[in-house]
Amino acid sequence: MTAMTSTERTDAPRTADERTSLEGWLDFHRATLALKCEGLDDRQLREASAPPSELTLLGLVRHMAEVERGWFRRALAQEDTPPIWYGEEDPDGDFHFTDADTTEDAFAIWREEIAKAKEAAAGRSLDDVITRPGRGDYNLRWIYLHMIEEYARHNGHADLIRERIDGVIGD
Repeated sequence: MTAMTSTERTDAPRTADERTSLEGWLDFHRATLALKCEGLDDRQLREASAPPSELTLLGLVRHMAEVERGWFRRALAQEDTPPIWYGEEDPDGDFHFTDADTTEDAFAIWREEIAKAKEAAAGRSLDDVITRPGRGDYNLRWIYLHMIEEYARHNGHADLIRERIDGVIGD
């Protein structure tokens, strides 16, 4: 079974206001990660193509689900929502799989976290400030910029992993 099919990616608007631009770039990078995974089977998505690195496409999807949850649900919405795959006993659990972990579940959870992130941000100002205990203050603008940076960095990893798996390249 493949991870996702028929992903549509829309370019970020070029002449929009700040909020629309930030949301557009974030959605663009979310779709880019989905495209990097499209058409691959479970084995390929779990393939660490540059040992000793544990980076895999499936691990990146799970990691980004955790990042979406952390910044939008736990930080912005102040929800008491625990991590999905990682914990004190395995801080990199989003990159460690068992046979019980399915590709379908990982993508469903990632899509759900994106939907929850959009809900958490809706109706808030870019200047709304939240405080993360022990980490300081952040506004929604910073969260959007950080998320764009996080996806862009990991999409670069995804480019290399995908090319190594089956030779597919692209932006």
